[in-house]
Amino acid sequence: MHKDQDIFDKYPSRSENVCSIIEHMRRESEFVGACVAAARRDAGLTQEECAARVGIARSALAKVETGMRGISATELVRLAQALEMRVEWFFENAPQAVLSRRNAAEPGAPSPSVDLFTERIAREVEFLQRLGGLELTETPAIAFPKTPEEAEQAATEARRKLDYDHDEPVTALDARASELGLLAFSWEFGEHGADGASVLLARGGVAVVNGSFQTGRRRLTLAHELGHYVFGDEYSTDWRVAEAPAAKREGLIERFARALLLPAVALKDRWRGGKDTRVDAACLASEYRVDMSTLARRLQELEIASPQELAVVRATRTRQSDIVELGLIVADELSPPRLPDAYVKAVLNLYRREEVSAARALGLLLDTWQEHDLPDLPPLPADAVWSFVS
Repeated sequence: MHKDQDIFDKYPSRSENVCSIIEHMRRESEFVGACVAAARRDAGLTQEECAARVGIARSALAKVETGMRGISATELVRLAQALEMRVEWFFENAPQAVLSRRNAAEPGAPSPSVDLFTERIAREVEFLQRLGGLELTETPAIAFPKTPEEAEQAATEARRKLDYDHDEPVTALDARASELGLLAFSWEFGEHGADGASVLLARGGVAVVNGSFQTGRRRLTLAHELGHYVFGDEYSTDWRVAEAPAAKREGLIERFARALLLPAVALKDRWRGGKDTRVDAACLASEYRVDMSTLARRLQELEIASPQELAVVRATRTRQSDIVELGLIVADELSPPRLPDAYVKAVLNLYRREEVSAARALGLLLDTWQEHDLPDLPPLPADAVWSFVS
């Protein structure tokens, strides 16, 4: 006779409870297993590679992922370390999927490091929100553009929401985006990593920018992710340009991003071209903090530069002599590692309130701080020790 059946015969009144417990354990194992499988795939690891890091057989990991085998606390800790996750994340639903992943250099290429980092940040932001340490505004809604003209109008509306004048350079975009509820993080993923990604949360959102690229490209990436955010765009894309609908949607968001950084009214008023094309290009790219490729594309879509002038713009490289003689602005926005001020302040406030430990605070700050960088905590009153020993 099966031992479970023996229990049912011996204690018939408890048989329902036993079945309920067994069913709960089975469902919990399946949930944890599904989380393990998703995390492993997101990390770009095969079962064999992941099992080797954890120190278990591949077949054992396969059973864990299907819910056929439980996983010990020690194994779970090693798994969390291997996948660079917190243990409790295996027991929680992940934030919404990455809404966009911009990979301009290699369309369609996977970028697990960007995805994992974005999910981690999203989880940490939600953690701070649950503790009441981080208040983000409601996502500002702008209708998704269906035409290039509507993308231009959407950029104008976004500039108003961000409190920029009609022709003002978009400086400190990460700080302005934070005021709209989008927290922008810059992190190095290497030149082969995706440009960036974003997640729309229940309240607010998270954008991640690959800080390995130059300032102009980082800013264009953030402007692009801001587009996904304000449009509330549910479409998930890897920049698969071979798919026509994806290409069209991403193309419109890119048009929005360029129009946000380079307003049409400013370019049409300032662009002269002709023999001073190189000087004009250097001055405009510096003032509006964009790269030459973005400037050339913008001039082309506004139809205010000739093919010859566009070729000069694309070939222009800013020299040290240009910086001195033309008085150009040297900016380094979104330099990695960059964490939003609102996020950092939320972590410090929770630490001061002693709702998170020093180790947890440093983890939330992505180990960009040392413990001696944290603020001093108020000293305990002299009689406080008795509350711990009495």
